[in-house]
Amino acid sequence: MVNRVVVGAHYGLQDWLAQRITAGFMAVYTVLMAILLPVSGSGYEGWRGLMAHGFVRFVTFLFIVSLCYHAWVGIRDIWMDYVKPTAIRLTLHILTAFALIGYAGWAAQIIWRL
Repeated sequence: MVNRVVVGAHYGLQDWLAQRITAGFMAVYTVLMAILLPVSGSGYEGWRGLMAHGFVRFVTFLFIVSLCYHAWVGIRDIWMDYVKPTAIRLTLHILTAFALIGYAGWAAQIIWRL
């Protein structure tokens, strides 16, 4: 009988593909912002003017969500590979998930507050 400990890992093509898609989206967003930021002007007013467009806010929020999911997959794999005690690993998974959800919520609040 196999004693399998379930800790939330689901390695495979889905996670590999998700990391590649989120990385591609973040790369495109970074290039887009590298072009748009100098055009929009310098300082807070330029940033505020750029973020006044609903499309830019939406794409920025998608960037934040992509970054958090990308980080989740990577950090989760690190916890799975290097932390062997199940209780500690589950605690780290929960803390990481709460932190990433909190960061995404905080970023959304900042984006839509402008």
